[in-house]
Amino acid sequence: MATATISERELAFLLYEVLDTAGLLRRERYAEHSREVFDATLETARQLAEDLLAPHLREGDENEPQFENGRARLVAPTRAAWQAIADAGFLSAHWEQAEGGLQLPEVVLRAAMSAFYAANVGTAAYAMLTIGAANLLRTFGSPQLRARYLAPLGDGRFAGTMALTEPSQGSALGDIKTYAVPQADGSYRVFGQKMFISGGEQDLTENIVHMVLARIQGAPPGVKGISLFLVPKILPGEHGAADTPNDVALAGLLHKMGWRNTTSTVLSFGEKGGAVGWLVGREHQGLAHMFQLMNEARIGVGVMSASIAWRGFSESLAYARERPQGRLPSNKDPLSPQVKLVEHSDVRRMLLVQKAYAEGSLALCLYACSLFEDQHTHPEPPARAAAGRLLDVLTPVVKSWPARYGAAANDLAIQVLGGAGYTRDYPLEQLYRDQRLNMIHEGTEAIHGIDLLGRKVLAEQGAGLRLFVDTVRQDAGRASEAGLGDEAAALCAALDRLVEVSAGLAALQRSEPDLGLANATLYLDAFGRVTLAWIWLLQGRAAARALPAASGEAADHYRGKLQAMRYFFQWELPQTHAQWALLARADRCAYDMRDAWFI
Repeated sequence: MATATISERELAFLLYEVLDTAGLLRRERYAEHSREVFDATLETARQLAEDLLAPHLREGDENEPQFENGRARLVAPTRAAWQAIADAGFLSAHWEQAEGGLQLPEVVLRAAMSAFYAANVGTAAYAMLTIGAANLLRTFGSPQLRARYLAPLGDGRFAGTMALTEPSQGSALGDIKTYAVPQADGSYRVFGQKMFISGGEQDLTENIVHMVLARIQGAPPGVKGISLFLVPKILPGEHGAADTPNDVALAGLLHKMGWRNTTSTVLSFGEKGGAVGWLVGREHQGLAHMFQLMNEARIGVGVMSASIAWRGFSESLAYARERPQGRLPSNKDPLSPQVKLVEHSDVRRMLLVQKAYAEGSLALCLYACSLFEDQHTHPEPPARAAAGRLLDVLTPVVKSWPARYGAAANDLAIQVLGGAGYTRDYPLEQLYRDQRLNMIHEGTEAIHGIDLLGRKVLAEQGAGLRLFVDTVRQDAGRASEAGLGDEAAALCAALDRLVEVSAGLAALQRSEPDLGLANATLYLDAFGRVTLAWIWLLQGRAAARALPAASGEAADHYRGKLQAMRYFFQWELPQTHAQWALLARADRCAYDMRDAWFI
């Protein structure tokens, strides 16, 4: 039977057998927690997802938000789901107890959120955005702003957004036109327009807190002149209550291929004299501050992608196990019973590919969340620094690889069902449409390819890349000792090629930067294949260690992990051979193409 959320067994395997999440309990911050608390958190999320998010997946898709009297109206079940997520404490679960939080580890929170994303990403996105905006306020906001806005964001009375993109500027944030004028009382008046603002208007909360990038009047050009502002939809009254509309207008709703229950808005700031806002952090440091939220959102998009891919895998697997269709090529008797779809080798191939992509992506994302956890709570400063450096290198892959191959997995899920998968009788066509956005927002593949190749592997004289390579080699050595020597050797050979090609492309960037980065997307893909091979080797090692003592379904789970690992090493990792060859010679085919030739 298909499930709307990621299975309990899968999350337990990743959290406690691949990752040492239980080891977090030895840290002072989590001394009052236990594995039972972690598991209860996951179970609460699963129940909320199944009871309140999954049932209106289709309703939210077929009934897009409506623009009525300057507001966006959502389907009614969205409010109940939002309130339940807030009441259960998920919006502030990772905060300190002194802030009203539960001091829950980041990796446990994000694992819990995966249940929401698999069930209904269009509704769950409001929670992700609000958590990110609140984290930004917690880090950079003044005591006054935190006192006024943090608690309502944590209890669900307010929601948050990130307002970066403008109608005339997409990812080129250094060219934004929105500006802010300082006022005598320390506030600012913000003028401009923002576009593709998810959650920019809704009828779930009494207020919306917009985190807005703008240029203070007279600031220097480019990214060095960008500042960050908190601009609420409703201004606070004398006693802190939100009661006066700010000069923020909903200019329109955008109609999307997927994520239809998440509003995508065009917002106008300052049509009536200026939207009141307050500086968050330091002047001209807004983009640096916003990168905290952007990187958090990128990991969040990775978790979303993996979760939607897993849901599609679950749906197509259930269908394949139930649907009779044809006979095996070896059976020439037309009167014999039909076999189930899963008995056909090519159907199993499509299911295995989905499993490799979805479960590999989810493991990668939770590994990244564990690095975030170590970066902030590991007791040893060198370990905190190393975790932050490794996470910095991996973030472009965490966002982009699950998005791209999550879409490929959802495409295969439709194919397993054949014509039925292309109809709305099953959720797979919607899951594919919801998934497709993840390759675009929070930075396209090209943006992240350039970030990885042009920044991350060059930073600190390549310290991050060396750390990545050393970490993977150490894990390969442990896997070899566990009986996975062939896979460990293949991974080390791929690492050697990655290092060699990276050095050549780094040198090319110094002499011809445009050509050196022309194939950055291919580099990102090849780097991602090596990364996912590593992640699958970690899963394979855990499965190989546990299998001898396992039986029944548990043993089948471990055997499935080992088979998915073998698939990845035999089918996916070898594709890097051709990719490294193209990259090594800095292939100019696409680079030398000219506009006029597209005629």
